[in-house]
Amino acid sequence: MRVAVISDTHLDEPTPWFRRVFDEHLAKADAIIHCGDISGDGMVRFLEASHPNVHMVCGNMCTGSARRHLAPRIAVTFEGFRVGASHGTCSQGSSAEYVLREFGPDFEVICYGHTHVFDWRKIDGRWVLNPGALQEGEGSFAYLDLVPGEEPKAVQVRV
Repeated sequence: MRVAVISDTHLDEPTPWFRRVFDEHLAKADAIIHCGDISGDGMVRFLEASHPNVHMVCGNMCTGSARRHLAPRIAVTFEGFRVGASHGTCSQGSSAEYVLREFGPDFEVICYGHTHVFDWRKIDGRWVLNPGALQEGEGSFAYLDLVPGEEPKAVQVRV
């Protein structure tokens, strides 16, 4: 299973650039996880209407109904893998360590955002993934590949 993990789009509405990235990359994934700072309602509506398997969390920059209706963290299971997602807002210390504390030890992969910096590493037996910021000019996201019986794999995609 291939999951497109995105974060920190900071858009109220999808721009032509974002729509192109969505059509060329994100729409082809089996699922999408947005790790927060979507920003506005138009982006939430676009993602929900454009993909049948999208999961989103609220970030510190979300506005409107996104702030009111999106949870600060989610847990999903793909191909037997427990995957958690949170924005990763942290006033002190590492966001990776912060999100590890947010989720129990039963998660194989924890996705987060906030730092705008790609991160893929194993800490204390769990994988943490930050896809970077999906923004025009500095855009990146990650594909997370989950195959039963294999270690999770992630690759950064610059757009």
